[in-house]
Amino acid sequence: MSGFDLIIFDCDGVLVDSEIIAAEVESTLLTEAGYPITVEEMGERFAGMTWQNILFQVEREADIPLSASLLEKSEQLLDKRLARDVKGIPGVDFALARLPMPRCICSNSSSARLDMMLTKVELKQFFAPHIFSAKDLGPDRVKPKPDIFLHGAKELGFSPSKTVVVEDSVHGVHAARAAGMRVIGFTGASHTYPAHADKLTDAGAETVISRMNDLPGVAAALAQWSGIL
Repeated sequence: MSGFDLIIFDCDGVLVDSEIIAAEVESTLLTEAGYPITVEEMGERFAGMTWQNILFQVEREADIPLSASLLEKSEQLLDKRLARDVKGIPGVDFALARLPMPRCICSNSSSARLDMMLTKVELKQFFAPHIFSAKDLGPDRVKPKPDIFLHGAKELGFSPSKTVVVEDSVHGVHAARAAGMRVIGFTGASHTYPAHADKLTDAGAETVISRMNDLPGVAAALAQWSGIL
């Protein structure tokens, strides 16, 4: 697979089926705060965004002052739900065993949450110590900014132009493309929705898969052509 030197995985919605859990928790809190929104709408509109940025956007859109306590409340509720309920995405073990290049994780989730989730689903050993949180770079450097992807490539010593990213969110695809990386979209988690693949393609993903088992073959095929950079 000479076309790529590095493969970067998002975590939530790509390696672990956590976005649906976050959508359930956050939709309940927003609805209780006076902003009715369904779990499905949360997944379509806000997947890949930090809870803080979701609250900022809701405040701008609806002119509803949201309590700062919602930040802490959501984090506590979500950590409890994830620790109890999060599962790995089917086929990840299969894909990782067949992807020969170096790999890392670049996520908007906190380092503590990444450690908890990846340990629970027994994927940590496939990536450690190359597990990077955008929150560790600073509060204003999360996706859709490209900072975390550039950081991951730099830490492993590879060029962004020789890196492929696996992402499930529009914000993540935008971040990877802004970093100068190629993107494979993924729609195999529980929070997917009818227009998911189209939105990832429109954001810049060169192809979209719904099964992680397909990743090695798709990545190998993508490596054989110059792409859309």
